[in-house]
Amino acid sequence: MVEDALHVFDKLQKVGFCPSVETWKKSLLGCLKVGRIDLVWTLYGRMLESGVAANIDVETVGYLVKALCVEGKVSKGYELLRQVLGNGLSPDNTVFNTLIRGFCKNGEYDRVSEILHIMIAKKGNPDIFTYQEVINGLLKENNSEGLRVFNDIKDRAYFPDRVMYTTVIEGLCKKGQLGVARKLWFEMIQKGLLPNEYTYNVMLHGYCKAGELVEAKKLFNDMRSRGYVGNTFNYTTMISGLCSHGEAHKAWVLFQKMPQRGVVRDLITYNSLINGLCNEGDLVKATKLFNELQTQGLQPSAFTFTPLIKGLCRFGETQEAIRLWNDMRDRHLIPPSITHDHIIKGLCKEGNSAEGMKWLRRMVRWELKPVRKTLEILICTLSQEKRLDDVLIVLDSMFRLGYTLEHSTIHFLVTIFNWKNDCFTSLCLEKILGNKR
Repeated sequence: MVEDALHVFDKLQKVGFCPSVETWKKSLLGCLKVGRIDLVWTLYGRMLESGVAANIDVETVGYLVKALCVEGKVSKGYELLRQVLGNGLSPDNTVFNTLIRGFCKNGEYDRVSEILHIMIAKKGNPDIFTYQEVINGLLKENNSEGLRVFNDIKDRAYFPDRVMYTTVIEGLCKKGQLGVARKLWFEMIQKGLLPNEYTYNVMLHGYCKAGELVEAKKLFNDMRSRGYVGNTFNYTTMISGLCSHGEAHKAWVLFQKMPQRGVVRDLITYNSLINGLCNEGDLVKATKLFNELQTQGLQPSAFTFTPLIKGLCRFGETQEAIRLWNDMRDRHLIPPSITHDHIIKGLCKEGNSAEGMKWLRRMVRWELKPVRKTLEILICTLSQEKRLDDVLIVLDSMFRLGYTLEHSTIHFLVTIFNWKNDCFTSLCLEKILGNKR
């Protein structure tokens, strides 16, 4: 209730009463905790006006540094830290950790190194939470230094906990270093740090991403054998992994087991399976899931509609795809640009290039960029129907978008345009061949 607290400050000032420094600090901390950085600066401004800021201590400075970091002004926070350090004051580790997190996010690793050296010089050794911030920041930025720092702190007799092991394993999995991640997994267990459901999910995701589905299934079963039922994230990770590698039928079986085991299926679970089924051409089950998720009280997202639209267009049901596209718009969802591409290609496949041109004009009007393959398919269909004026419009769009033509497309167009022998066509051919160069 920070705004109410601010009103109390107003009333106190009107009667000439100035709260203690401790009260100001509690108020600053309260605003910081709820993310009201605007009120942090409002309160600090009033502290300056009232003269209380003359007695500002290192704790208050810490709140201001954190507020600057939340606003993305990490360098200013660092300048403020150096000022108080110059005055002989030293904030607690949480302030240093906040700055480290901010600089890691910005990729300023030289500053991270500076802060670590300052901590060692002013406060002794950084604690495990400081190293957690450093390692987490480095690994999130795909920086190989994260693993080196992790191994270094073990050599310095620190004892990483399960959270830190999970952080490092996750970073390694994202970088594709599954072998090293697996080694740390067993090292963690040998040290008595048993993985929880989140830790399992990190490793499951790594296996699925690498296509090691056999290992992923073993790990999933190991998780359940250790007494973990598994949560929505675990099941969704497995379903997504199976679908990504052409095993949507197995994902379907796992999906059916979720309610039997008391695991909730969320929108991401449905979207993952719908996408996998559509990719394998099983539009009947995909459509069933689309209807089912709505009866479960979930609202489909653009990621729900897109694979269905793609699948319908692919299998000659373009009008049904257009109906879904309109349904998406009616729900105030913004159709991704690629849905237009799917529909244009579907219409061309059905020999309806005139309607395809309408969708292309809509894309141009809405400043959406078609993929090159879509334009090439449209050109081919229009050419076969001898609609050369529309072909020129599409070619103009291609060149304006910076696309070049494939050799096969150029050869096809030269053959088509040679059929119509006039000066204008010759100019068009020159432009086509010019874009080849």
